[in-house]
Amino acid sequence: MDAQVSLLDQLLGAGLLFDTGVDGLYGRAGVFEDVVAGIERMVIAFGREDQAEVLRFPPGMNRAHFEASGYMKSFPHLAGTVHCFCGDEAAHGQLLGELAKGEDWTHGQKASDIVITPAACYPLYPLVAKRGRLKPQGGLFDLCSYCFRHEPSTDPARMQMFRMREYVRVGSPEQVMAFRQDWIERGKAFVTALELPHEVDLANDPFFGRGGRLASSSQREQGLKFELLIPVNSVVKPTACLSFNYHQDHFGELWGIEQHDGTKAHTACVGFGLERITLALFRHHGFDVKAWPAGVRTALGLA
Repeated sequence: MDAQVSLLDQLLGAGLLFDTGVDGLYGRAGVFEDVVAGIERMVIAFGREDQAEVLRFPPGMNRAHFEASGYMKSFPHLAGTVHCFCGDEAAHGQLLGELAKGEDWTHGQKASDIVITPAACYPLYPLVAKRGRLKPQGGLFDLCSYCFRHEPSTDPARMQMFRMREYVRVGSPEQVMAFRQDWIERGKAFVTALELPHEVDLANDPFFGRGGRLASSSQREQGLKFELLIPVNSVVKPTACLSFNYHQDHFGELWGIEQHDGTKAHTACVGFGLERITLALFRHHGFDVKAWPAGVRTALGLA
């Protein structure tokens, strides 16, 4: 049996996840959510000294902002949009007939002004730009959101809807690069406290198409993205549970975010995959949280 399916079957059998009939879309048990909450407490503790501004956005974002972000140019295969019924009574009658016959009823749906958030930081940048020039110290933000990426899989670590916790730094190249390097070290300490095997490696985003291959190559050559990898389904192909990204002035140029001196701001972020870290804990410490190492339970606030 495939290792990914085997792990998923174990999680379902243990009652930690619940099958919805769609690959990558699962219900979570209370004990699973207790661990997620513990991880979030750790994220807060590891970042508390920085006094980041806390912002929370819904899992949907402004479609116009999404279009302006360029996401569809790079990742059209991952995007999800919110469509709604906008017809009249006749169209409703047609829809009901199609449902009764088991036919496709979705052709009458039209795109709304909302797109499912692809990453927690995407709604942030237009807001920062709207505030005007940054202060000399730049900006630091604490974000969390449910996100969506259309990549159905029986790998439980590759969920279509998942939670992402981020710290985002906005400012000068020196400020954001120092932030990223600092968080690479903090990230190592974070998973060490959870007694999880890990490594940090150079990475790239899954850009689409021929142009995407060139973008991926350029991203790696410039060292813009690193990931903290933990074996979840496979030792040979470990799972990215934290990511450390330097966007250069991409979002500064795109949204017109300016530093205090009028130059374009640079950005960087550290992202925590809350479900992935949770799955890594169950994978390495077992399905009985009460039997986990005492140090891990203490770090998560579960002791």
